Amino acid sequence: MEPKVFSLAERPEMLGPVFDMPDSWPEFATQDPVGNAHYGRIPVELPEYVLFAEDERGRVLAHAFSVPFALRAEGRGELPARGWDQVLVWAFSDLRRGVCPDTVSAISVVAAPHAQGRGLSGRMLSAMRDNARARGFAEVVAPVRPSAKHLEPHTPVEEYAHRVRDDGLPYDPWLRVHVRAGASIERVAPASMTVAASLAEWRRWTGLPFDSRGDVEVPGALVPVRDHAVYVEPNVWLRHPL
Repeated sequence: MEPKVFSLAERPEMLGPVFDMPDSWPEFATQDPVGNAHYGRIPVELPEYVLFAEDERGRVLAHAFSVPFALRAEGRGELPARGWDQVLVWAFSDLRRGVCPDTVSAISVVAAPHAQGRGLSGRMLSAMRDNARARGFAEVVAPVRPSAKHLEPHTPVEEYAHRVRDDGLPYDPWLRVHVRAGASIERVAPASMTVAASLAEWRRWTGLPFDSRGDVEVPGALVPVRDHAVYVEPNVWLRHPL
């Protein structure tokens, strides 16, 4: 049976299962302080922008988080260089101040490990676009974490983001899903997420010794972790006209 997609506004009783769904994020990627301060607020304060897919047994297979914000507000206008972090700050600042949003930003699309490889990420992206359109928005933007970039941590993200296959579609699988859905690459967000922590914390998260100076290649990281154990992750901004 095909999984069914709902919003948390429709099914508030599923808040716990959505939060508890296992994922495959590397541990360090969940330690961004901006994300930790705001990500968990989305299902509670903006449940209409949280979608999930469940199977016939009621198990959550995937979810998609997004937020509305005012991209065209004074002092903004361009998709920010601080990508994921900045759009979270803008969204909750706008919500607090009652600013009318004009754009929806994707925040995450995640399939449970046991449900990966079934096209669920593409389906959730499509559902996110449909949800934004139904709410009167004309555009979804997305600060995308290219799914295979971690295999080439030393490749400049600008070069990687614009690499294409023979058919003209992006080389990266997740960027390719977005472009097939109608998105175009806008720009790179060079500092989309920042994780700065002690060496002891990095050792605990990664199991690596961090015992020499210089850049460290960390499994799952899109770029090397710089000296002083600061990881600044770049993302790729895409625009989805609706």
